[in-house]
Amino acid sequence: MKPSLAVAAFLAVALIPSPAAAHEQKGLTMRGADVSTLQRSLELGQKFYDVRGKRDNPYEILQDAGVNYVRLRIWNNPTSGYSNKAKVLQQARAAKAKGMKLLVDFHYSDTWADPGKQFVPKAWDGHTLEQLEKDVYDYTYDVCSSLKKQGTTPDSVQVGNEINTGMLWPTGYVNNSDFTPLTKLLNAGHDATKACSKKTQVMVHTALAGNIDAAHWFYDGITAAGAKWDITALSYYCMWHGSLTNLSTVVGDVKARYGKPVVIAETAYPYTTENFDHLENIMLSEAPCDGVPATQKGQAQQFAAVQTTARDAGAIGVFYWEPTWTGIAGNGWDTEDIENSGNAWENMATFDDSGRINPYVRWLR
Repeated sequence: MKPSLAVAAFLAVALIPSPAAAHEQKGLTMRGADVSTLQRSLELGQKFYDVRGKRDNPYEILQDAGVNYVRLRIWNNPTSGYSNKAKVLQQARAAKAKGMKLLVDFHYSDTWADPGKQFVPKAWDGHTLEQLEKDVYDYTYDVCSSLKKQGTTPDSVQVGNEINTGMLWPTGYVNNSDFTPLTKLLNAGHDATKACSKKTQVMVHTALAGNIDAAHWFYDGITAAGAKWDITALSYYCMWHGSLTNLSTVVGDVKARYGKPVVIAETAYPYTTENFDHLENIMLSEAPCDGVPATQKGQAQQFAAVQTTARDAGAIGVFYWEPTWTGIAGNGWDTEDIENSGNAWENMATFDDSGRINPYVRWLR
């Protein structure tokens, strides 16, 4: 789930285990946080505080809460400049300097890519499938190689973001259950990653944790078409993707069905219904799921339940989406107007409006 869609309807250089080893390993070895907006917040002057109210480095505060992995999205040429290659290289240095591992989330777009939209980057507009395969390969290899050159080789990458029905539409859109074009694009990203770093793990990410039939359709389809990937990644937000019981079923099923480790690449829960800027928040319910209140304790309770459910079903990792995205002015969701567009997510951050971390939230092993 991404803010634009909802508003409209709205890391040590140590490598993660090989797929086989990770598949056998128990517990959450990937305890992640997507902090893609953090750099902008820091540049705007946002301060972050630990559980004692002491100002500290946000990466260290997250580490103290159990985080060992950061996820950074990358857009090809966003108008705002944020989440482009240069900014991702800069933020990767900051995260790796604190001993964190790195997941790079390729959207293959100049803006948000999610189940409702997968816009081709302007520079690739009008390209044929064959040209797009080369575009994906060259771009992925360039970004990975640039990260590697500066000593921040990604530990894992996503080839696409929430690609429920494909990416790089319309060419990579899955029409009439024909997964061949999409699979060619996925394999271009996979092969580029492995050419850069054989140990970097490749994820294929969908927002299908709530629908086992749709998950089968998608992953069966790319499997039959010859797709190559190491880790199956799913988004799960209880407000949109159903019960924890269903999550357990889907995680266990796709792990067994495709023989690959499973990661929850995105999840979140509100700690308040209060709004801290001019843009209405995505989630306004006082108890969005299972009667769990939108309070700091409720946020921690629901996040712990997601982690425990995923772990017990066999997942190896859970990533919280944008825990540091507070409502500071100027860090809006719209890449076309980052200064004024506002943030509809700040009540689902794990840091409150003053920048202090929720003392109850923990990333679990």
